[in-house]
Amino acid sequence: MTTAAMPSHESVSSAENVLTLLIALREHGRLRVADAAELLSVTPPTAHRLLSTLKRHEFAEQDRKRAYLPGPRLAQLPSGAEPPHDLGVLAHPYLAALSRKVGNTTFLVTLQGNGCRFIDGVESDRALRVGSRVGLLLPAHTTSGGKALLAQLPDTELVALYPNRHVRLRDGSTRDLVSLRRELGAVRRAGYALSLEENEQRVNAVGVPVTTRSGKVVAAVVVACPAVTSSRRHLVDLVPDARATAIAIADNLA
Repeated sequence: MTTAAMPSHESVSSAENVLTLLIALREHGRLRVADAAELLSVTPPTAHRLLSTLKRHEFAEQDRKRAYLPGPRLAQLPSGAEPPHDLGVLAHPYLAALSRKVGNTTFLVTLQGNGCRFIDGVESDRALRVGSRVGLLLPAHTTSGGKALLAQLPDTELVALYPNRHVRLRDGSTRDLVSLRRELGAVRRAGYALSLEENEQRVNAVGVPVTTRSGKVVAAVVVACPAVTSSRRHLVDLVPDARATAIAIADNLA
């Protein structure tokens, strides 16, 4: 009787990355190489290789701008049940009310692999403000909303999202997963997360999770502020209003 060889860590990581890309293509319909690299925390050449593999097997195709779209074989797969609500549409009036109250730009974000997708937002009407990020996919570990969502994941799911056991920071340096776990533990205990120019210079933000009555975390509410007007203390002072908005959104989910 022969024993099958166990798959290597590298092969498991590649398989996980391919599955993450398939989910991203199915859910959002379009991926650039840069988006995929950020989502997977890999280099652009690695992301290009994975996307090219999907294209070769007809799970992806490219448009005229060389972005990747769902291919014919992906379209044939069953899609499962659609979400019961369009979260962005439902959340928009609450984000608008929060923006008016705190005088800063607000967003609703969801977790997509190890990326943070900005699905809706309302810009502040102040001259000095954070602009729209709606539609962007950014590394979750560098955003307040992304960290608020990562903090709710079981450890096994978190490890699966970062198979290389490290994350890349905005300045090109890396951070090990142990350090990220410690921060996410503090986020989970506090109930909110901060990002102090971690994703973009001159932008600070605070994020809180949107948790349904059943206990499922479906999104995060974010308030983004110019760094020059928002100290850590100021961001923490925004938490009650952001949390009230998250509760109001959750209460309107069936």
